[in-house]
Parts: sequence; structure tokens; C-alpha cells
Amino acid sequence: MIALVALLQPLAVALGAPLVLGLTRQVRARLEGRVGAGVGQPWRDLRKLAGKQRVRPTGTTVVFLAAPVLLVGTTLAAAVIIPLVGVSPLDRAGDLFAVVGLLLTGTVALTLAGLDTGTAFGGMGASREVTIAALVEPSILMAVYALSLPVHSTSLAAIVTAVSADPGRVATPAAVLAAVALGVVVLAETGRLPVDNPATHLELTMVHEAMVLEYAGPPLALLEWAAAMRLTVLLGLLANLFLPVGLATAVTGAPSVAALLVGLAAVAAKVSVLAVVLAAGEVALAKLRLFRVPELLAGSFVLGMLAVTASYFLITPTG
Repeated sequence: MIALVALLQPLAVALGAPLVLGLTRQVRARLEGRVGAGVGQPWRDLRKLAGKQRVRPTGTTVVFLAAPVLLVGTTLAAAVIIPLVGVSPLDRAGDLFAVVGLLLTGTVALTLAGLDTGTAFGGMGASREVTIAALVEPSILMAVYALSLPVHSTSLAAIVTAVSADPGRVATPAAVLAAVALGVVVLAETGRLPVDNPATHLELTMVHEAMVLEYAGPPLALLEWAAAMRLTVLLGLLANLFLPVGLATAVTGAPSVAALLVGLAAVAAKVSVLAVVLAAGEVALAKLRLFRVPELLAGSFVLGMLAVTASYFLITPTG
């Protein structure tokens, strides 16, 4: 049963991530008065890219070739250890430090690939991505650490289980501050507005797109797929940390198959709602100027620090 949980979560993320991305695009199109290409368009785009010819710029090394595979692998590994569908003993092997490390590994691989091309745009995008990552990753640590203090564990499974047993934990000031900080982090980590605009190809404002300009064919399909999975994983983590409704938990060993199916339906619904909210917010937001982005992310880090400070007041003397 543990193997089933470990297989179901990354499989659900891999298959559902393009649909989540398609949902955000479709909602945004409708709100902007356009028809939209449909929720399934990202899957059609991936299929088209997979059938195109590979292109490798002259002078690139194995770093350029390995980055898409490494980005997909680290994202799927994060999907295994994050409690998305259910909580099993396997989830306790990974904590918030492991998740942040996996996400950062994928980010570093992509930035090195951008530098490996030797182009001005690749170097520019890599420089911007590293600047953003230097503020995003500490913000994730602070926000989730604030949630872990009352539980006395950095295990994401332990945090989610504690919130399931006591839903009142999410109504505390520390949880509210952590939720806002994580919300900003999700926008930055996935390259969404107001930090980055995934729909633009304007050279002076690109971050993620600047690093993948030299990719084509199946490697580009892997990068686009990984970006969609990254968005889905982070939305699922945000949803389950503060609203673990329907999450399959295990009292003795592992969740049942029925509980896992309920958990799958629940996380799909929660991620869909967050995707709709994200798309609606993007319609109302404009992209920040580049030098304003560090200010936004620094504010997110400060909120995480305040959440940690507030959490210390919630720790019981018996803990």
C-alpha cells in the first residue's frame, strides 16, 4: 500500500499538471473576454513539441542536456514525499528541508543550463532566477517552519496530520502570516504574475523564458511539463497545509484504496479552486518592475519571520 501511495501521487501530478495549467489559461482567457484554447491545450502542445526535432546549440555541454531531465526528476521526487493524496510512513522520510532542497536543485539545474548556452538572454534569465531563488527558498523555509513549531516536527506529514486533528490551528496569526508568505512564494517559484509573466516573450522582462529560449523539441516539452508539475505540486502543498480536507491518513500502516481515491478527488478539487483564484488574480495584477520583485519577496520573508515569532507563543510548555 505504501508503494501505491508513492506511485499514485507523482502519477496524478504528471497527468494532471497540464490540465491545471490549461485551467488557469482558460479562466484567464474567459475573464479577459476571449474564448480560450481549452483546458486540454497544454497536453496538445506537449505532444506537438515531443514530435519536433531536437536542437542543441553549438558549444553546449551535458549541463544543457541534463537540465530538463533533472528538473522533471526533482519535481516528481517532491511529489512523492509531499502529502498530496494521502499520508503514509513514506512521507515521514522527507521534511520541508528535503522539499526545498529538491526545488532548489531543479532551479539551479535550469539556471546552469541558461548559462551553458553562452547567450546574453540565457545569462540574463539565469541571473534573475538566482536572485529570485535566493529570496524564495528562505521564505518557504520560514513559512513552513512556523507551522512546524507547534507540531515539534519539520515533517510535512506530521504538520498535515496535526491540522487534520485540530483545524483550529489554521486560524492562528502565525498560520495566517505563513499562508500569505507561501502564497507569494508560489507566485515567484512558478513564474506567475506579478513576479513574472509566463505569457510574454519580451526580452527585457523575461525570467524563465529567457533560460529556455535555446531549447526545442522533446527537451522543451520536458521543461514545459516540469513547470506545470511544479505549479501543481506547490498548489497542492499550499492547499493541504491549511485545508487537509479529504486527505487520506493512516492510523495503522497505510491508507485504504477508498481513502486514497477520496484524497485524489479532494486534492484535485482544491488545486482546481486555487488555480482559478490564481488566474483571476493575474487578470487584476500587472507585472512588477524587476527591481521591485526583491522588495516583494523580502516582504514575504519578513512575513515568514513574523509567523515564526508568533508560533513561539503557541508552543505549549509540555511540548
